[in-house]
Amino acid sequence: MLQNDKKRCFIELGKFLSQFSENETIKNPTVLHNDLFFEDFNDLIQLSQSHNGWYTPENVYFSIQSWATALTEENLEKWLSAYNLELNTPKNVGLILAGNIPLVGFHDFLSVLVSGNSLLIKTSSNDQHLLPFLAKYLIAVEPELSNKITFVEGKLENFDAVIATGSNNTARYFDYYFKDKPSIIRKNRNSIAVLNGKENKEQLIALGEDIFRYFGLGCRNVSKLFVPKGYSFNAFFEAIFEYQDIIHYEKYANNYDYNKAVFLMSNFKLLDNGFLTIKEDSSYASPISSVFYEFYENLEDLKIRLESESEQIQCIVSDNLTKNSIAFGETQRPNLWDYADNVDTISFLLTTK
Repeated sequence: MLQNDKKRCFIELGKFLSQFSENETIKNPTVLHNDLFFEDFNDLIQLSQSHNGWYTPENVYFSIQSWATALTEENLEKWLSAYNLELNTPKNVGLILAGNIPLVGFHDFLSVLVSGNSLLIKTSSNDQHLLPFLAKYLIAVEPELSNKITFVEGKLENFDAVIATGSNNTARYFDYYFKDKPSIIRKNRNSIAVLNGKENKEQLIALGEDIFRYFGLGCRNVSKLFVPKGYSFNAFFEAIFEYQDIIHYEKYANNYDYNKAVFLMSNFKLLDNGFLTIKEDSSYASPISSVFYEFYENLEDLKIRLESESEQIQCIVSDNLTKNSIAFGETQRPNLWDYADNVDTISFLLTTK
């Protein structure tokens, strides 16, 4: 299967996904295999919340549109031009996927296939429908892919390398179980925002997107704020009031009530606006409906600390206050070349024999 054929498959998938939007879903007659897949995928989007209560149509549409935007010929060319894919030794790559947000494992899926390898996929129990559906669409576009994509229900076997995503606890199991195989093992990471008090209202509203998208369940969601000593949260609370409707979602509201009660019973000092609590805490991982914060006195000292603790951090959001920071509101819109944990998946696959 030629490299151009692989890219073409994903370009066609991008065109297919581009039809589905929260605001307007329109069937494009020029999209391949719409007669077979359009209605079924539209139904699957609406059913996703019944499969996983956190997968609201709004968030599933957001994920779909993010991938539709990424899977263009221009983006694929820009991404893959950095590699000599002819150097790849075809191999069977096992994927153990997370299910915290819709299609969270799609980048690994894409990377393995587009680099010329075969897939053995173990999906999360929380996300068993979206990726298999997209795999069926790709196989319809290019039937040769049917021999390269296998979904596994039981034990993962007969693989040459593995990419596994889980918690810090499951990562220890993965490290042991896959110790004799080339692997990428992903653990818990969190994203942070560094503020200096000069942010405008639009930036703080966009920060709310980084906090609340996917209910804060993704590793790219901001779970902690670093703010200068004496920082007032008034402007922050005023800006994020735009996201107040999130409290009307029952699962989120239950987490808000529970976590707030736990904090109050522990006599923690909280700031609260009725749908988000913020708490001073040195940890990076905050529970759903809560964001931690920490004061800093010197930005340069903070940069040194963040560099030393980089293995705990996925993204840093700021107005160019730190190296490689991401603009407000952009954490859940990564490019194809923005790798999880800063581990270049394509390079790993090309150098693994």
